[in-house]
Amino acid sequence: MKRRLFPLTFSAKMMGFIALLIIAMFVLLGVFLNEQYARTLEEQMGERALSVAQAVALIPELREAFSAERPDEIIQPIAESIRVETGAEFIVVGNTDLIRYAHPLPERIGQRMVGGDNERALVHGESYVSKAVGSLGPSIRGKVPVFDDNGKIIGIVSVGFLMEDIQQVIGERLIAMWQIVVVIMILGLMGTWLVANTVKKATLGLEPEEIGQQFQQKEAILQSIHEGVIAVNKEGKVTLFNQAAMKYVDPGLDKEDVLGRHVTDLVKHTRLPEVLQVGKGQYDQELRIGDKQAVVNRVPIYYDHEIVGAVATFRDRNEIKKLSEELTNVKNYADALRAQTHEFSNKLNTISGFLQLGKIDEAVDFIHKERKIQQEWIHFFIERVNDPTVSAVLLGKISQAQELGIDVDIDPSSQLLTPLHERQQELLVTMIGNLLENAFDALLASGIENKKIYISFTDMGDDFIFEVEDNGPGIPPQLMESIFEEGFSTKEGTHRGFGLALVKKAVHELGGAIFLEEGELGGACFVLTIPKHEAKEGWVS
Repeated sequence: MKRRLFPLTFSAKMMGFIALLIIAMFVLLGVFLNEQYARTLEEQMGERALSVAQAVALIPELREAFSAERPDEIIQPIAESIRVETGAEFIVVGNTDLIRYAHPLPERIGQRMVGGDNERALVHGESYVSKAVGSLGPSIRGKVPVFDDNGKIIGIVSVGFLMEDIQQVIGERLIAMWQIVVVIMILGLMGTWLVANTVKKATLGLEPEEIGQQFQQKEAILQSIHEGVIAVNKEGKVTLFNQAAMKYVDPGLDKEDVLGRHVTDLVKHTRLPEVLQVGKGQYDQELRIGDKQAVVNRVPIYYDHEIVGAVATFRDRNEIKKLSEELTNVKNYADALRAQTHEFSNKLNTISGFLQLGKIDEAVDFIHKERKIQQEWIHFFIERVNDPTVSAVLLGKISQAQELGIDVDIDPSSQLLTPLHERQQELLVTMIGNLLENAFDALLASGIENKKIYISFTDMGDDFIFEVEDNGPGIPPQLMESIFEEGFSTKEGTHRGFGLALVKKAVHELGGAIFLEEGELGGACFVLTIPKHEAKEGWVS
């Protein structure tokens, strides 16, 4: 397909089309008015000629003059004076033999009338208007018979206007009319230009093809977004939604069923109508839709400083929760690696110091001692813990505790030999990591010199049981119910109060329970029980 060298813009096309339409419309209107005006003017001139002829035929002096010896001497002055007053081109009076008694050209008096259109008046006594070619040229004539007192036809009166003069009058009137038509056409073209520019501004200068392409692109982008999107107009009726949003509404509905419906018919507890009224956005709000828990953002849509609608985006809360847990795990791994790196660096510096002092035996003893400790821990976890991920987290936390000056003791009878499925593995790492982090923070804030943490775990029976205890200040009784709430923390600073909340949610998901007790070391003691086979929901005490 060949492309045009100079493609016309939409505004140019619209201007051209409307201009041609206006021109064609007014040309046809002008032709119609021209024809109508010419016909109307001819009819009016004919009626005028007929009226004058009837008036002349009724003049008594003129009727009596027909019996005089020289009728023309009486009739000519009467007819000529009336012709001058009325503006007629001619007034001709003749007898039944068509001999003229009056004519605008005196030399033609006494001659025979021409035109061949006198029979109806002289024979039938009719008054009428006709077109014919007389001695002065083509004309419109009013023909009226002249009757005597006995009702006998004694003559005829013919009053006429030349077609040439009529056409001249018509031409003068039509010039004025066409001038008006041209002015209206110019105004119409100016209006077309204004409309075209208004449309161009409203479409941001885009051509229809570009608007169509951008619409398709936006639709593709909208449908590819993982988050659910629902937009409404200012009446709260749905104007836009994507496929991801369909899982939050009745799955049996089609696109045509959703568009145009009020949003509360689809999402019962949505607060989009509130956003439309208040005009303020709502961010990271939780909303239960059926059996799904979603995190919702709602923002108003403004146009020219006026609210024209609102849009809501939905994200599955479980996805955000899983991402948060993954980030927590990554943070735990990073902290463990950082602690191990720091501890290893310190040990290398210690060995380097021994060597510089020439204490080779002490350096060797230190290496053997550290190797023995590491080997003992590694050997313990290989024998007592079946899951390598849990072993890695515990090893990392032990190294981190040593770096922080905290002694960690694991009950030697602890064991975790039952295989974990993937979700149990992920959530146990989250729970263990956050409980130990919470213990670290409590001990570091307490100022106690001999900081200790005791860990035990077992998979004997139907549950996994984990216990994490410290010798810190413990949890005040009045805060027992609050420590698992998201955002609540006894420590200062921002971004606090999420660790124990994550533990609570993980326990709940695995159908387990978490207990807070007073431990033998004097601090807080957290006990986790997790069913080996997942229950539907858990509880917190």
